[in-house]
Amino acid sequence: MKISVYRTAHFNAAHRLHNPNWSADKNKSVFGLCNNPNYHGHNYELEVKVTGHIDPETGYVMDMKILKAVMEEEVIIPFDHKNLNLDTPEFARLNPTAENIAVVIWQKLRRRINPDFDLQVRLYETPRNYVEFAG
Repeated sequence: MKISVYRTAHFNAAHRLHNPNWSADKNKSVFGLCNNPNYHGHNYELEVKVTGHIDPETGYVMDMKILKAVMEEEVIIPFDHKNLNLDTPEFARLNPTAENIAVVIWQKLRRRINPDFDLQVRLYETPRNYVEFAG
């Protein structure tokens, strides 16, 4: 019997969507306002889903205190109130689209969460736009 547990978190970050191999016109055409050379920001909402078997000794799938700490260390501290393009090594050469941010978050969490558990990340860039990645 598998069951899922969820933990949410929030962080604010700025970014610019830009492909350095393209012309300014193509970047503006593809990314629109998100290509602003002075960047723009979002209030990201992160939802992490961990699915696994209930441990018969604890009654937990995963101790939520541990999940909270991992999310804080791997996502919130490195990304909150940062310019993703300029302040984070993960996006020095990777376009920080919502899709890429979700994949990076999943990879960072996956290293720290028991591989027996399924892991899914849902990232809301706005209340109406979100992406989901499960590996």
